[in-house]
Amino acid sequence: MPHPTVVLVHGAFSDATGWIGVIAELRSSGIPVIAPPNPLRGLASDAAYLASVLTRVEGPAVLVGHAYGGALITVAGAAENVVGLVYVAAYVPQEGESLRRLQGRCPGPPLTDHLKEWTYPLHDGAPAVEVTIEETAFPSVFAADVSEEVSGALAVAQRPLAAAACTEAAAVAAWRTKPSWALVAGADRTIGPDVQRFGAARAGAVVVELPDASHAVALSEPTRVADLIRTAIRATG
Repeated sequence: MPHPTVVLVHGAFSDATGWIGVIAELRSSGIPVIAPPNPLRGLASDAAYLASVLTRVEGPAVLVGHAYGGALITVAGAAENVVGLVYVAAYVPQEGESLRRLQGRCPGPPLTDHLKEWTYPLHDGAPAVEVTIEETAFPSVFAADVSEEVSGALAVAQRPLAAAACTEAAAVAAWRTKPSWALVAGADRTIGPDVQRFGAARAGAVVVELPDASHAVALSEPTRVADLIRTAIRATG
């Protein structure tokens, strides 16, 4: 039987190139994979965009979400062709819960003290807020276990997250009906490990923990991330 297609969903402050090592690992195993862009404009609209991507996937799909991307796969994962969910250093909300509310269950991570706010215009001209990580703090907060050269490049290439994405409630929690797996980054200073553990346990996910991994675990430990995805594929394929 052919493998399900793996759909890799990046989170805030990054783009799909953060999956580059994981993509190489999966393709070397003959696993079809796509890594669509995440608009980062709001939970409902971003999940709707991901759902539209899924309509173009032939056959079953395994969704993999990093960080904020975990919230998107939680909502869009309700699509009929989704057979499994993999959370990578990610938020795992329940229906009716916002990321702010979920994060509030545990002490705030170091990220909280290093966010910068900017304004941007909505379609009607009204101002809205988006956030990035202070460039000097980015390596230690987001990518402490990758090289200085790479973390520095990531810092200047950040993609902002609309602040509204943190206050929108998840409309559905696909993990209630789909099997899930989770990788907890034990040294994550962007999303606290306790938040990752809490969400994964509530979802009944199969959990793997890397005690020394930073938030950028997909870049620093692509083989370990890909191994968990392969486990999900074997269980759902």
